Amino acid sequence: MNAINRAFSSFDNFAGWTADIPLRLFLAWEFFESGWEKFNGGNWFGDLQASFPFPFNLVPAQFNWQLSMWVELVAPLLLMLGLGTRLASVTLIILTVVAIAAVHWPADWSSLAELAKGYAITDQGYGNFKLPLIYLVVLLALLLRGAGRLSLDHWLWQRRPTTTNTA
Repeated sequence: MNAINRAFSSFDNFAGWTADIPLRLFLAWEFFESGWEKFNGGNWFGDLQASFPFPFNLVPAQFNWQLSMWVELVAPLLLMLGLGTRLASVTLIILTVVAIAAVHWPADWSSLAELAKGYAITDQGYGNFKLPLIYLVVLLALLLRGAGRLSLDHWLWQRRPTTTNTA
């Protein structure tokens, strides 16, 4: 094995332990920051309650506000620890899809070219779904792969009692 292959092999071993950490920390920061803003701010969900998809459009805006705030505060902490990572990812995926539908999706569009204008970080009247879509892609990776080896999920999974069938 040449030096380059050895270097990449070592890098692959290191990545097996650490590759998911930047994803978890990135999402934890982004969602916690949003939850913290809700915790310290006023409820503006009443203005867009009708835009929420079913079943969230049927519950009071105050309930949606509290639900989204606590999901955005608790799920990021779970992601940071790598504890219940898949459950935290699912809850944040649902929250993000609701946010895209209620806030980030363009209100009116008549062509794919017009819809594509909403794939932006700044809102100029065409929606603003680029960043939430990035969150969805990263959350999907964590949902499918889990938290990785440097996580409480991995540690707890390794410590679970194994049963042996002695029939």
